[in-house]
Amino acid sequence: MTITIVKPGLFTSIQDLGRWGYQQYGVIVGGAMDRLLYRIGEMILDQTPSAALEFTLIGPTVKFNCDAVFCLTGANFHPLLNEMPCPMWKPVFAEKGSILKLSYCQKGARGYLHIKGGIRVEKVLDSFSTYSRARIGGFKGRPLAKEDELPILPSSPFSIGKWGIQPRNWLFWKEPVVIRIVESTEYDFFTDESKDSLVTSVFTITKEADRMGYRLEGEHPLLTKEPINLLSEAVTFGTIQIPPNGHPIILMADCQTTGGYPKIAQVVSVDLPKLAQLKPYEKICFQLVSLEEAQQLLVQQEKAFKLLELLCSKNDEESFKN
Repeated sequence: MTITIVKPGLFTSIQDLGRWGYQQYGVIVGGAMDRLLYRIGEMILDQTPSAALEFTLIGPTVKFNCDAVFCLTGANFHPLLNEMPCPMWKPVFAEKGSILKLSYCQKGARGYLHIKGGIRVEKVLDSFSTYSRARIGGFKGRPLAKEDELPILPSSPFSIGKWGIQPRNWLFWKEPVVIRIVESTEYDFFTDESKDSLVTSVFTITKEADRMGYRLEGEHPLLTKEPINLLSEAVTFGTIQIPPNGHPIILMADCQTTGGYPKIAQVVSVDLPKLAQLKPYEKICFQLVSLEEAQQLLVQQEKAFKLLELLCSKNDEESFKN
């Protein structure tokens, strides 16, 4: 039982929550860029994190070669199921032979196609995630291509569910997007003017933006008090590095495990999904918060997620069965 990729869209790949525990060997974490919306999609289908499709700016066209229950989360790619508008943020049943078409998104950047039972690819280093630079994980270690056949499990609804999630509490479209940050290890190496500019300037995401990182352009370069040479240190999703030209680089899901540029700040965990949904040439500004505030924001988000999970699980029990 399979789905067929009729059109691949733009950088459509298989992702999950990432490949944790191997950074000391130089293996990146990777995984879904918008981990929050990925988690919500898997929760809607009442399953543990499994292999899902992530697509960027232009979505794929997929043919279901068996009956299947699926869910769409993320940006609105104007989905059509058999040429009819297809709802997002809820379980949807596709009969054998059905075709799901996803076009482009006007707001946001990334979407997710979750299938009940997951896409049945093999794990590599405990993850389904595609890391295309190393050609590991996902489907043959690469983005999907036309006529790829991906194995899935057939599934069917027990009854037609009339519930869904309102995404407004999980999506952020207002520009400039405010990204909250905490001080990083080299914050005090920067001039007072650069520290001030970090939180008062509006930055533009350049065209050099992908799953590895976003390069930004601001009103003024961010400079250290004096030239410094650093040994490479650990970096992670959301680390903000400042190269010699003074224009920040925000490291994203496929970032390297170490870096040698000075690190001025770290994006708080709850705002990483905001970054994942931004396109080149969109604008952001930074707001400095304390570590304690960042932790509290994460606690609040997880409480909201757990409540949503509880509500969804009660509906899922009546909506479908394998």
